[in-house]
Formats: sequence, structure tokens, C-alpha cells
Amino acid sequence: MTSPKIQKEIVSACKIESVKVILDELNGDYFALLVDESFDVSRKEQMAIVFRYIDRKGFVMERLIDIVHVQDTSAPSLKEAIVNLLAQHSLSPSSVRGQCYDGASNMQEIIKEALDMGELSTGRGLNQQLDLSRSCDTRWGSHYKSFNNFIIMFGFILDVLESLALDARNLDERAKAMGHLEACRTYEVAFMLHLMRDVLGITNELNKCLQKKEQDIANAMLLVEVAKRRLQVLRDDEWDFLIAKVSTFCIQHDVLIPNFDEPYISSLRSRRKLANYTISHHYRVEVFCNIIDWQLQELNNRFDEVTTDLLHGIACLNPINSFSSFDIKKVMRMAELYPDDFDESNMNALRNQLASYIVDVRDVDERFSDINGLCDLSKRLVQTKKHFTYPLVFRLVKLALLLPVATASVERAFSAMKFIKNDLRSKMSDDFFSGCLVPYLKKDVFDSISNDAIIKTFQDMKPRRIQL
Repeated sequence: MTSPKIQKEIVSACKIESVKVILDELNGDYFALLVDESFDVSRKEQMAIVFRYIDRKGFVMERLIDIVHVQDTSAPSLKEAIVNLLAQHSLSPSSVRGQCYDGASNMQEIIKEALDMGELSTGRGLNQQLDLSRSCDTRWGSHYKSFNNFIIMFGFILDVLESLALDARNLDERAKAMGHLEACRTYEVAFMLHLMRDVLGITNELNKCLQKKEQDIANAMLLVEVAKRRLQVLRDDEWDFLIAKVSTFCIQHDVLIPNFDEPYISSLRSRRKLANYTISHHYRVEVFCNIIDWQLQELNNRFDEVTTDLLHGIACLNPINSFSSFDIKKVMRMAELYPDDFDESNMNALRNQLASYIVDVRDVDERFSDINGLCDLSKRLVQTKKHFTYPLVFRLVKLALLLPVATASVERAFSAMKFIKNDLRSKMSDDFFSGCLVPYLKKDVFDSISNDAIIKTFQDMKPRRIQL
């Protein structure tokens, strides 16, 4: 029992039994995939795979199935890894009814230099309100916080860099500190800090809404429209206000303000080769308008017509305020987006079931008068056995709940990953790492497993000289 090899096999048996419980909860039903990538402490790219499904009692569950080391992060390689994992557990890709792949870790910010400054820290302590912790690769709200804190603490950052330059132990450290200090004292950094804070501030409420575990789709769709309109107003009407803000900031911190009518000189080209446009054109057209247009395009791509129809249909199923949002036309439009689940005959039956269902739950059955969301609705349908009475409606509710909007569960796996595989355990094998992480993250599942089940799995892994 003290042998490291035996201990690792027992850990593997714990993971196998935990996954068995999750697959038993899934019961061969539909599920959604939540997938994201992140580096572990040894700089290995790890892909976390989470299943989102509805259990037998109507509860929405998000369970980590595995974390897989991937050497190649291209789309075909990731797809192959996911398909292999599904096959390993005798699951078919045809059962997948939702997919969420967070691409934030592969994005590149235009102002990478400003984000690099996040490596500086103001120290640790209780009640510390401001810090310059590194922005999270997968959570965009952290970027907004970093930009905001960078602006607030700008003067202190300059002081720290000056001290580092003066007290440097060698020329290399002094050169780095002086380089950062020189970069900070440029108009370009001041402009980008304020622009990105304004742009990310506009979408910050939407980000926070989408990161909630209990999704409020109706409000999320409203916030999408709010963000689009505010970005357009920023682009059309608030250029002068932004320039005034940046100028005040530059005067306060002794940053040189350029003459906007002079030709723009790029740091990437020779000073003898002037650009054929002015500094004003560069900042307003090449930077200001382009960044806002990119953000608007991102919102349009992520919330296109199909996605909007789907989300509006989900909002109409929401039982809040006595099903006041219910709209049978929008719900039917949502069902049309799932042709494999609702063929022509099912669509006719669904319309009849929806008509009876809404009268039943809104006007007849008082047990549905205190429902606060789709999760509660799913549980109540199972409790009252109405998922047998209205099976197609219940299928639609499940499909709505399977829709993953954010990868918060995957991000929690990455937080635990840093605890399991730390600097002292940086060389642990991938199998041992995965075996530790899955039971650790799903303690409620692991607690439900008997020791006898784990021992049997351990015994069955290979022939043993003795039986436990």
C-alpha cells in the first residue's frame, strides 16, 4: 500500500468509479460539451472536458469527465481527442446537443505590452482593494479590472519602475525596468489603456451575466443589444471625450501629448519613411474605430440570427412571473433548429402539447406558481410526473438547459489544476494528474462511492498476487 505504483493505481480506480457514477446519472441521454485549454505549471497544454446534462430528477449537472494533455491545439487534433474520449466511454457524438469552446486563451490583445505589466504586484494582504494580478486567460472580465487598476495606480507603477531602475543588480534588469518605464510614459499606452477600459467596460455587465451558473437568457439578450448600442455611440459621438480624458491623464503624469496634425511615425518603420496619414488619423481610424468595429463584429458573430432565435425561444420557456414570457411561435421556431429531435410529425404534436402545457402550468396546476427559472421548471416537471404527460415539451426544456453559455465549470477545473499540480509536483504523470483531479473536483460524486466498489475496480485492473 506504500508503493507509489499501487497508490497511483488506486487513484486511477477512484477516477474510474467517479466517471461511472457520472455516466449512470447521464443515463444515455443528451448532453453538452464544455471544453477549454490552459497550461499547467509545467507549461503542458491541458484540455478540460466537462459534460452538461439533466439527471433523472431534472437537475442540471456539470461534471468534469477528464482532463487530457494535448500537444497540438489545432481544431482537428482537439476534435480527435474529444471523439476518442467519447468512444472510450461508449458515447456517440450524435448525443451531443450543445458545444462550448472558449477561444479566449488563443486570442491576442493589440496592447500586449500593457497586459505584460500585469506581472508587477503591489503585494498581498487583507482588504487589499487594488492589485495588478495577471489577467486571466479565460475570463475577459479580468482584463477590464486590470486596465482599470492600471490607470488608477499609474503613478505608483512609475515610481516602482524608477526604483527598480535605480536599484537594479545588473545592467540587464536596469535595461528592462527602463524599457517598461519608457513605454509607460508614451501617449500610445495612455490612449490604449483608456480606450480598452471603455470598450471592455461596455461589455463587462454582459460578461458577468454570461458567467453566472444560473443563466438569465432574457436579460443576457437585452445586454447584448445594450452593448451594441453603447459601442456604436462610443464610436460615433465620444471620440472628443476620450481624447480629453487621455489628455488630462497625460498632463497629470507628465506624458508628452503629440501634435495630431503631424505625420504619424510608426515604431516599426524608419523615421525617414513617414506614413501618408496624420497622428490623428492613426489613433481615430486605425485604432479607435478598428477596435470598436472588431468588438461589434465579435458580438454579431457570437449572437447571429440563429443564435438569437434560439436564445429568444429559451427566454419564452422561462417560467418566471407565471410564464408571462411564453410565446408559442418563438418556442416553435426554437424547435425548428433541432431537426434531429423534432421531425414534421413531432412538430405537430409539440404544438398541441405546448398549447395544453401552458394552460395546465399557468392556469390549472398551482404547483407551478412559484417557479423561478428553467432549472426549477425541469425539477418540478419531474416531481409532478408531467415530463411523461408532455414529453416533447420536457425535451425542449432539456435542450434549453443543455445550451452552455459560459465555461465557468471548466475554469474552476483549471483553478483546481494549479492546486493538484504545483511547483513541488510539476513532473507528475498525465494519468496520475487526471486521476487526482476528477475525484477532487467532484467530491459529492466521490463521497457516494463505496470503498468496496473502488477495491473491486482496483482488483480488476490486472492480476494481483494478493486480494485486498
